[in-house]
Amino acid sequence: MAAASPRFTVATTGPQDLALLHFTSGTTGTPKGAMHTHEAVLAHQVTAAYALDLHEGDVFWCTADPGWVTGMSYGVIAPLTLGVTTVADSGDFDPRRWYTILAGQRVTVWYTAPTALRMLMRAAPQAAGRTPREEYDLSALRFVASVGEPLNPEAVRWGQEALGLPVHDTWWQTETGAIMIAGFAADPVRPGSMGRPVPGVDAAVLECGDDDRADVTDGHVRVADRPGVRGELALRAGWPSMFRGYLHERRRYEACFADGWYLTGDLVTRDADGWYWFVGRSDDVIKSAGHLIGPFEVESALMEHPAVAEAGVIGRPDAVAGAIVKAFVSLRPEYPADEELRRELLAFARRRLGPAVAPREIAFEPDLPRTRSGKVMRRLLRARELGLPEGDLSMLETTRSGHGGPARGGDQR
Repeated sequence: MAAASPRFTVATTGPQDLALLHFTSGTTGTPKGAMHTHEAVLAHQVTAAYALDLHEGDVFWCTADPGWVTGMSYGVIAPLTLGVTTVADSGDFDPRRWYTILAGQRVTVWYTAPTALRMLMRAAPQAAGRTPREEYDLSALRFVASVGEPLNPEAVRWGQEALGLPVHDTWWQTETGAIMIAGFAADPVRPGSMGRPVPGVDAAVLECGDDDRADVTDGHVRVADRPGVRGELALRAGWPSMFRGYLHERRRYEACFADGWYLTGDLVTRDADGWYWFVGRSDDVIKSAGHLIGPFEVESALMEHPAVAEAGVIGRPDAVAGAIVKAFVSLRPEYPADEELRRELLAFARRRLGPAVAPREIAFEPDLPRTRSGKVMRRLLRARELGLPEGDLSMLETTRSGHGGPARGGDQR
C-alpha cells in the first residue's frame, strides 16, 4: 500500500459492460455464473422503490449475505442509489439479537428470508403469552418483505400476529438480477401468492408439454390466456437487469429463451386478478398417479401444523403410482418425534390436501440439508433417499447458526 499511487482514474464504462457475476445456489444442480451489466443498477433502484417501498429517511435492513445476489443487489447497491440508511450485521443469528436490532436501530423496512422467519417462528417466546411486538419496540417497522424461496402462508399470518405486519413476498432469480414479481405495500397481502409483476415487467404463464417445461414448437410458445392454468412462468426479454449469459456456457444460456421470452423453469398459476402463485420448479414437481404435485404446496400445508418447524418434500419412485410423496419434517423442540405424531401429521395433511396430494410417508429429520443461503436442498434429500450420488456439495450449509447458515437467506429460487 505504501508503494501504491494515491491517484486513480475510474474506468469509463457503458450500460452494456459487464459489472456483476452472481452464482446460482445449486439447489437442483451445479451452480451457474450469471453475468450482469452496469445497466442492472437501474432495475435495482426502481424495484427497491416499488417492491420494497423504500423512501428517503428509511432505515433498511436486508439480512442477506453480500456474497449472495440479494445481499449485493438489495443490501448494497439499491439502498445506496436511493440514499437510505442501511443496517449491516455480521453477528450470529439469534432471535433476541435480531429483535434487538430491529428495535434498537429503528428499522423501517426489513427484507429477509422465509427460512429466517420460520426460525423466528420456531424460537421459544421471549415471555409467556407475549408476542415480539409486545416484548420489543417495533413501532418503527412499517414494511416486511421476504425473498429467496416460496413464502408459506403460515409465515405471512405469523408476521401479522407477531410483528403487527404481514410479510410481503417477492419473486426473482439470480438470472433476472432484480425483483420481477412482488406483493406491493398498497395491496392487501394474499397469503401464498408471489404477487404481481412490477411496472415494466411483462410476465406470462406458458402452456407446458409432457416435460413440465414450456411447449416450444417451431420456435414459438403458447401463452395461457385463461386463469388457473398451471404452466411455466416466462418474462418478456429485455429488462435492464436481465442476465447476459452464463459464464463459459453459451448454449445453456441460449436454451433459456424462446420466442422472445425468458423461460424461468418455475411452474406457476395466475388468478383472474393477475396474481401469481408458485407451484414449484419444473425439475421438482412430483408426478403421482396422474397428478402433478408441487413440493411447496405440501410443505406449506405441513407447516400449518403446530408441531412442524420446516419440511422438505420429494417424490419417491413407486411401481404403481410412478412416484409417491415423501416428506422430511423438522419438528419444534417441544414435540416428540414418535409414531403417534407421524400418524397425526399424515392425517392432518390428508385433510388439508386430499389423499391424492398428501404425503404417503413422513420421516423426521432434525436438520434438513440446506444451501448456505438457507434453502432446503430437495435434490440432496432425493439422492440420499434413493442412494444416488449426492453431486456437488460446495453450496451445502456447514453450520446451523451464524450468518453462514440458514438465517442469512437471500439466494434466489
